Amino acid sequence: MMKTLICALLMGATAVAGCARAGSDADKAVAGADTSVVYMTREISPEALVRLYKALGREAKGRVAIKISTGEPGGHNFLQPSLIADFVKLTQGTIVECNTAYKGKRFSTADHLRAAEEHGFTAIADVDIMDADGEVRLPLEGGKHLKYDIVGASYPDYDFTVILSHFKGHAMGGFGGAVKNMSIGIASSNGKSYIHSAGKIDAPDTLWDNLAQQDDFLESMAEAAKAVADHCGDNILYISVANNLSVDCDCDSHPADPQMHDIGILASLDPVALDKACTDFVRASDDHGKIHLIERIDSRHGMHTLDYGEQIGLGSQTYKLVSLD
Repeated sequence: MMKTLICALLMGATAVAGCARAGSDADKAVAGADTSVVYMTREISPEALVRLYKALGREAKGRVAIKISTGEPGGHNFLQPSLIADFVKLTQGTIVECNTAYKGKRFSTADHLRAAEEHGFTAIADVDIMDADGEVRLPLEGGKHLKYDIVGASYPDYDFTVILSHFKGHAMGGFGGAVKNMSIGIASSNGKSYIHSAGKIDAPDTLWDNLAQQDDFLESMAEAAKAVADHCGDNILYISVANNLSVDCDCDSHPADPQMHDIGILASLDPVALDKACTDFVRASDDHGKIHLIERIDSRHGMHTLDYGEQIGLGSQTYKLVSLD
């Protein structure tokens, strides 16, 4: 019944090209050049996460970077090590992060590693704070705001990237998902300032006096994400866990409690399609508590990130949903 409801609700959304069970022809074919496939399960478990990864059909090979948020100390909604440990072990991945641009408990490498240890991540994998020893620039083609992307110095040492995101709200972006995780998340501390200021500054000391206009910031996130996607080519995939759906990000040390139920795990080879599917599921939910997350997304004009991302070729908002349930 729930599965039928999911399909019925999402089939009514203009972004969705179809809804099918895994194993049907629908999950093997693309409905058009601009249509991506998004896999989904309601089950949130280590086994389900591995199942979503395998459904994508793209193996993480070589030295694998698994980009998560280690979570600001004081917060509690971040992805739990117990959920992701099997997947991390399967891919033999390294958990990667970069330091923050705000002076919290992940601003320095020592503090950031301490937070990762306290939150249980060092117990399941090596953790690399990629800008511990500096930063490098990734080229960006056709950016309106950014000339390049500034990422942690060790990021280019990885052969494959997994963008493993906790989908939730965000105080500035409206929501945080795959695009935010690969743009703000992979950016060095200075790179984060560069994105937030839409290319005006590249150091955190004066960031809060140089914040960009909202749409310029959202567009800069999409541009930075495209630099990462172009750098990786086919050596990247995207998985988002839509649980603990607070209106606040895991970078918040005192996030609001979630006011709607968990949705599930979604995965795609297209970050724009994945973020669009996550937001569609929020909007299609029968949970009245969704109004708070929707307000956060819309009050920050959050969907503009995906509109612009689609415009610059980061991905497509048209997708085919394939249920693994």
